[in-house]
Amino acid sequence: MSSSKGKRFFKKASTSLLVLAVLFPASDLAQAAQPKVTTILAKLAIKGRAPKTGYSRSLFSDGWGNIGSCDTRNYILQRDLTNITWRSSPKCTVSTGTLRDPYTNTVINFVRGVKTSNAVQIDHIVPVSDAWQKGAQQLPSQTRYNFYNDPLNLLAVDGPTNESKSDSDAASWLPPNKSFRCAYVSRQIAVKYKYHLWVTQAEHDAMARVLQGCPNQLLPQG
Repeated sequence: MSSSKGKRFFKKASTSLLVLAVLFPASDLAQAAQPKVTTILAKLAIKGRAPKTGYSRSLFSDGWGNIGSCDTRNYILQRDLTNITWRSSPKCTVSTGTLRDPYTNTVINFVRGVKTSNAVQIDHIVPVSDAWQKGAQQLPSQTRYNFYNDPLNLLAVDGPTNESKSDSDAASWLPPNKSFRCAYVSRQIAVKYKYHLWVTQAEHDAMARVLQGCPNQLLPQG
């Protein structure tokens, strides 16, 4: 390409990008590329629950992995808590903090310790056992590891409420805080779509009912 032609090409390209920026601000372009949750729910396969035969949590991950220089648990605590203080060792260890629990809409003061740490637990939004029974048995071990440690599927929450959820799907458990249910099932749908997991008919219907209250909800990212 000659120098003069090259200049004309880049001038046209720059003009086109400028027009796009004026007509479609960056936030609008990002949203345009981000589908609605209802669209993704329609793409999830609907099947029956497979047997739990052979299930073990260790088939996903032998404890928490690492995200950067932090273990996954402390990474999520750092993301979800405020007013954080740190221990000097090991690195990234959250000592105290404040959680506005999305499941109960209550405030929990987290204090790390043998008798106090379980007040805040890291929930797998799509439970590990549920994933196993809905497609994860066929996933490679590295993909199951990624699922287990994926921040998209993890949330710091009230410990007792997380324990009451256990391995339930949306058909049998939803957060007591009704204002969070839309975000909750949206995250479940995003995770199941990302890892090619399916839903049962009852689960699909429960998710669809929740999304009736937020039909324009966009698919969570990250």
